[in-house]
Amino acid sequence: WIGMNFPIDHLPEVLDTPSFVYSRRMLGERAQQALACQTPFGLTVRYAIKANSHPEIIRLFDELGLQFDASSSYEAALLLEQGVSGPTISLSSQQPAHNLDELLQAGVRYVATSLHQLELFAASPHHPNTVGLRLNPGMGSGHNNRTMTGGVNSSFGLWHAYTEQAVELARRHDITIDRLHIHIGSGADPRLWGEAIDAALALVGRLPEVTILDIGGGFKVHRFGDEQEADLAAICEVFSRKLSQFAEETGRQLHLEIEPGTWLVAYAGVLVAKVVDIVDTGADGHTFLRLDTGMNDVTRPGMYGAQHEMMVLVGREEQREYIVVGHCCETGDILTPAPNNPENLASRRLARAEIGDKLVIFDAGAYCQSMSLKQYNAYPDAGTYFID
Repeated sequence: WIGMNFPIDHLPEVLDTPSFVYSRRMLGERAQQALACQTPFGLTVRYAIKANSHPEIIRLFDELGLQFDASSSYEAALLLEQGVSGPTISLSSQQPAHNLDELLQAGVRYVATSLHQLELFAASPHHPNTVGLRLNPGMGSGHNNRTMTGGVNSSFGLWHAYTEQAVELARRHDITIDRLHIHIGSGADPRLWGEAIDAALALVGRLPEVTILDIGGGFKVHRFGDEQEADLAAICEVFSRKLSQFAEETGRQLHLEIEPGTWLVAYAGVLVAKVVDIVDTGADGHTFLRLDTGMNDVTRPGMYGAQHEMMVLVGREEQREYIVVGHCCETGDILTPAPNNPENLASRRLARAEIGDKLVIFDAGAYCQSMSLKQYNAYPDAGTYFID
């Protein structure tokens, strides 16, 4: 499983550290797998660019035929600047768009996530007569509370009990809610996705003019240990059965949209760092590998207790137990926390390391370079390389 066979033998011979390295081949293969999925009444695959907004990744996915999901008006503007067509962009944002008129003029497909956002949309002189609505279906899923985007503890979307208020508000302005967007979080079990689409279809029943259902993202990848990989094809089969059954019962044929981010890019990227120091806390303590990277480049471990496979790039057979830490002046800059628990440590058995050795952090293509504590301690951003 390590890095889903990321071609580390193709790493540039001369490589500054720290640096992210991305495989174009792996990005393309994953995109083609997603595009090959089918549902009975059509499927749109949208890349959630918050996972990694590097211009070369956007350009590659645009050329391959993926559409895009933006989580802020600034992401939507970035996509437009990169030459992405407005109608291929869906915007669902916690914060009201700072440039709403500009985005609507460009044809960006807007999804209101609150009654206030729906009112702002209706007030724009450039709004079309259709709009999307993101609802919180009352259920969530994730490997911890910080990755759940549905349920009573989540602020994402309009709470489902207010659906009729949204419908009435739209009708007053002669606007049709034709797209329903939900997102419950990160899950892998197809049965869980069956429950998610059941909840979504129940909401569609309260939105008679909806023709497009966006089930969101959250398709997990296997990064470490016994983590479960989301089988996107199997999940789409579950979606297909549910959509076909809904069509038989109601006569409504819904076009489906999915928003994979992590699933598309995680395996295609690694972070290459250097061991800059090795310290310990005595016979009853730990041995720490200090790297020239940390939470300023990759925040997931310290935020979620997220796990990443690691490898010291040496040929030594001898192995030792290490706690791998970042270079930031924060006790929480731990790269090997306990699974799902950033408060605790978990050692890794790695090849015996020496100062100056390179260490690879795998599955760093998603939510690493794009989600980091930039400027902290004034450390410069990691470099970027692309390989074929």
